Amino acid sequence: MRVKKITEVIGMKVYTDSGDFFGEIEEANLHENKIDGWRIKVGGSVTSLIGGARGVIIPHQFVRAINDIVIINRAALPSNDSDIEEIPSDLI
Repeated sequence: MRVKKITEVIGMKVYTDSGDFFGEIEEANLHENKIDGWRIKVGGSVTSLIGGARGVIIPHQFVRAINDIVIINRAALPSNDSDIEEIPSDLI
């Protein structure tokens, strides 16, 4: 297993485990020197699901794999009871 640096992950395309394009990694959120979540600039069909926000913060627990692309659990898709935090468009 090859360990990736955070700088190598920034800009990677993000897809759900069902193959839907989700967006692109913009930033990693760290807490006590561990990755807590990922700020993702949303694109594709997911944009319509999150309203006016241009990005979301996905908790790291939803990441299934990181290699040439990032794969997240389909449960990460926004819904009314989701753990995903929307980023106001004025902060992106």
